[in-house]
Amino acid sequence: MSAPAPTGTPRTDTATGAAGSSANRWPVLLCWLAVALDGYDLVVLGAVIPTLDKTGALGFTAASLTTAATIGLVGVGIGAVAIGPLADRFGRRITLISSILLFSLLTLAIAAAPSMEVFIALRFLAGLGLGACLPTALAFMSEHAGDRRSGSAMTRMMTGYHVGAVLTALLALWAIPRLGWEAMFVVGGLAGLAVVPLMWAKLPESHAFVAASKVERARPVEVVRGRFLLISLGLWVASFMGLLLVYGLNTWLPKIMSEAGYSLEGGIGLLLTLNVGAVIGLYAAGRIADARGNKSTVLLWFAVAGVMLALLSIRIDSTVVVYAAVLLTGVFVFSAQVLVYAFVGHLYPARVRGTALGMAAGVGRVGAIVGPSLGGALVTAGIAYPWGFYAFTVAAALAFLALLTVPAHAPADAGSSASRG
Repeated sequence: MSAPAPTGTPRTDTATGAAGSSANRWPVLLCWLAVALDGYDLVVLGAVIPTLDKTGALGFTAASLTTAATIGLVGVGIGAVAIGPLADRFGRRITLISSILLFSLLTLAIAAAPSMEVFIALRFLAGLGLGACLPTALAFMSEHAGDRRSGSAMTRMMTGYHVGAVLTALLALWAIPRLGWEAMFVVGGLAGLAVVPLMWAKLPESHAFVAASKVERARPVEVVRGRFLLISLGLWVASFMGLLLVYGLNTWLPKIMSEAGYSLEGGIGLLLTLNVGAVIGLYAAGRIADARGNKSTVLLWFAVAGVMLALLSIRIDSTVVVYAAVLLTGVFVFSAQVLVYAFVGHLYPARVRGTALGMAAGVGRVGAIVGPSLGGALVTAGIAYPWGFYAFTVAAALAFLALLTVPAHAPADAGSSASRG
């Protein structure tokens, strides 16, 4: 089957980074909105877990809440791995729109779940669409930005991820006490449905995808052949550890900090602060990666992230200092993970870039399952503080070691299409 004809394909050459025209601003905005929806979903369960645990709504217990967090991420992981070959075959545009439509409808349905079992099943199904969204948007933006600005373009786009998370935390502080936990899923679902028609009207097909599909058909097995095998393994380990940190912290930080003696409201405030730090870190990380290179930047980011996580294991009496420490943790932890994605986009040719990003995101989503599961196990055992932060520190160190094995540039024999700088 041949690739579909492009819809509204930009006339500018993306390799020049010419994304400044009026027409080309739409992909930037729409991909940003797509990952903002993903960011909303990242935090929404963590924001409602304390309420569901306290009230026992739908029959939830601490153990079943861990199951809900885990099974949703299983769906996300399956969706991320499955979508890569489809995005490389049928295009970024229709894949991204379809994924947003799917997870938005199912997220909206969660608000009306009549039982714990239905809630968990809907989280799994919504995860399939959600998992497809991020790698597709990343592939699109990597190709749209071109070589010289891919790092900053992808990190700027990923600010949407954490803006969505910040807005979720803010909304949770206001909405849950007044409207109930269900309102959080209603808002998320309706927001996604509002984006779909705009995306249908304004999102073009990726220029690089169209060009690559005219030359040769994607071969997904390329991401694990030859020199790409070791590259993929190193990046997968880093993605696994990076998303373990992102999801582990966003799901359990309020609960862990409450065990450390901070108030529940203070824990949600720290969750908000963590994601504000992420937005700040993304702007800095992208600029530094474009100027200094992806590898050196991502290594630095994981190293500092590990140090900050270790420091959080120390009980801090000063409110100002603890908020500052959490802010700095967010600056380095979350942008480190995004730099892994930028690194993936830099090392693989366009014909398999969607598959490579999907595989990295999919393996990473396994880490996203392990992170909340690990946090839940430590909470259940009553040792989440400080051992949760010790475990997260080890994860950052393992990501650092894995990335040491990855070359700074695409293999010389990958062909001209693989070389992006």
